[in-house]
Amino acid sequence: MKSGHADLPLHYGKVPIWLAQRMSALGGAIVESIVIEYGRDALLQKMSDPFWFQSLGCVLGMDWHSSGITTSVMGALKQSVNRKSAELGIYICGGRGKYSRQTPAELLAIADKTGLDGNLLVHNSKLSAKVDNTAIQDGFQLYLHSFVLSREGNWTVIQQGMNTGERVARRYHWHSPSIKSFIEEPHTFIYGHNQGKILNLTDKMAAPTRAGILDLTKENPDHIMREVTKLVMPGHHDVRAEDVNLKRLGAVLALAHDNPVADMESLLMLEGVGPRTIQSLTLVSEIIHGTPSRFSDPARFSFAHGGKDGHPFPVPVAIYDESILTLDRAIQKAKMGDKDKSDALKNLSKVAARLEEDFQPNNRFNDIVKQERDNSWKYGGRTVMGKAKKPKGWDGQLELF
Repeated sequence: MKSGHADLPLHYGKVPIWLAQRMSALGGAIVESIVIEYGRDALLQKMSDPFWFQSLGCVLGMDWHSSGITTSVMGALKQSVNRKSAELGIYICGGRGKYSRQTPAELLAIADKTGLDGNLLVHNSKLSAKVDNTAIQDGFQLYLHSFVLSREGNWTVIQQGMNTGERVARRYHWHSPSIKSFIEEPHTFIYGHNQGKILNLTDKMAAPTRAGILDLTKENPDHIMREVTKLVMPGHHDVRAEDVNLKRLGAVLALAHDNPVADMESLLMLEGVGPRTIQSLTLVSEIIHGTPSRFSDPARFSFAHGGKDGHPFPVPVAIYDESILTLDRAIQKAKMGDKDKSDALKNLSKVAARLEEDFQPNNRFNDIVKQERDNSWKYGGRTVMGKAKKPKGWDGQLELF
């Protein structure tokens, strides 16, 4: 599938430093795990999938549906991944605003180190931006351009445009192995608000128009963008039951909370990790190992580490730190040939998927969210407004699903 659209409400604000640091650490560990387990091409393919990308942002604690996921996630990954570029063979260039204009210089510097064709990479970077800003005239002005490059010369472009009048953003995804032509349906996905009729000269149906423009014999006609995959992100800020696949979420919660960890150690090899961390790690595991069909409900992944604005619940800082530590330890052991912990993390997503097959949720979604919020203070819960407090009349545990 070549293109799609989704609504991304435009959110303003800044990621607090306590969350930005953790996003960078966990995001970097996730990238490293994918490269070790599946290779650099698999990482680029995942990043070109907006469903996966949105799910990654949710796991990292960003607002589950907003445009801010793009800038924050790419900023966090650039900081952590580029520190290990020589080892990982992955480089992230560009960014938001003035940083996007630094992309050519960054690509040329990488080309000097790797022997890649720097001029070609710069050409591809500029042309992808030109296509999304000019050939597709959909009311969005680009303000972010991120170029993710592998040592082999394959790349993914993630760039985002803003329509301030409509208060929506559109994200564009490119994947170099999928591109047969820069001027005919080059995207893997386009992510944004459906504007109805727009001028899209990259549409396959626009081939006669492109020829006509070159020959100066025809006027530019409007074409309706082909819509193949739709991920519609709603305007409401809170996470609701209809935003989540309850069967999938319920299986994760049941795995984490309804089974004593001591009885699962032979499978999980994650001694000392409590049920609430297992819940987060299961969703992190799915980000690393899950197949594309598992990311149709990105909001579910916000149940790993909450959201900075408190939706669906405050970020449980202590759990977040334990997730980072567990994943880092698994990576280091895997590098030394001991894959017990990394295999255990992989098994989490597999066990949850098996449990899901016959799982029947009781649909007490609002109770689940309330319990997470009530328990947030125990895990160092935090939002941009401050630290979570113990609720009055708190009475402990609730049966989950």
